[in-house]
Amino acid sequence: MEHGKTEENIDRLADDLPEGKLADLAEVFKIFGDSTRIKILCDLFREEKNVTEICSDLEMNQSAISHQLKLLKTAKLVNSRRSGKQMIYSLADEHVKTIIAMGMEHIVE
Repeated sequence: MEHGKTEENIDRLADDLPEGKLADLAEVFKIFGDSTRIKILCDLFREEKNVTEICSDLEMNQSAISHQLKLLKTAKLVNSRRSGKQMIYSLADEHVKTIIAMGMEHIVE
């Protein structure tokens, strides 16, 4: 979608969104307000991983990672699937990658 077109759509949506949807949007942004959750999302940016791999990459314990993954999954930012005894996690969709990329672009300007 064209940048100007995106801004036009957001302007229109902001006028038409019910309060409940604005609250939902605020909740999504709250999820991005924790550096551990951002690290997990960035770790999943290139490929799906199990909890053990994420713990190793982030040098954190499984309890902390599992708690954050549950929040990310509830927010529909992360998907999971079972592979044998393991849960494999991945980013829910390309929107998550776009949000992270746009955030990074914003902070390096």
